[in-house]
Amino acid sequence: LTRLPLPHAPQSAFERQANSVWAFPIIGLVVALLSCLAGFVAFGLGLSAPITAGLMLGVNMILTGAMHEDGLADCADGFWGGFDPERRLEIMKDSQIGTYGVLALVVTIGLRWLALSAIISTGFAGVIAAAVLSRGILPALMAMLNQARDIGLSHRVGRPAHFSAMIAFGIASVITLIMIGFSAIGAIIATVVVAFSVGRLAKAKINGQTGDVLGATQVLSETAVLLWLIA
Repeated sequence: LTRLPLPHAPQSAFERQANSVWAFPIIGLVVALLSCLAGFVAFGLGLSAPITAGLMLGVNMILTGAMHEDGLADCADGFWGGFDPERRLEIMKDSQIGTYGVLALVVTIGLRWLALSAIISTGFAGVIAAAVLSRGILPALMAMLNQARDIGLSHRVGRPAHFSAMIAFGIASVITLIMIGFSAIGAIIATVVVAFSVGRLAKAKINGQTGDVLGATQVLSETAVLLWLIA
């Protein structure tokens, strides 16, 4: 889920990736902590909250290779640019970006930027909660939906067991409760609603999920949690 440098692992280490989905929220925690560290340094240099929020978003995208944003753009283009599942999947695989994808990125990045600007003025706990929850919900989507194509990142990882998905979201929920207290209840509900909605849409549009769908879910869930905390 990131572009962080890791020691080289043998191919056999990737044969059971579905068993490791419990760690998705931990990955979110690592990404959030590094992003918050950049924010802390920016504040220490006297930069304003909006500038700091922009830098934090930039660090987040560098750490993840913007793969989640790429997934959101591909889904927006494919879901509304094609008239049948096969054509939609073909559009999602195209490296070019269309109007729907651009608009999806502009709106979600704008909302996250504004929300972060307000949240970090009072601390970084909400940033961590949003990052953890938005990744902790992904295994549930992977477990509940069939894979829409027999290639791609999601297919390589495999379909996790429901128990592993429950563990992942349980870890995410506990971390969120520690970070933001009882505000976690609304954040958890917002995350579940977004993931369920994206899942239903993906089922209707392409008969399942792909890595792009998971990326879109992460971005939209994170945005929803940040907006909930603002509200």
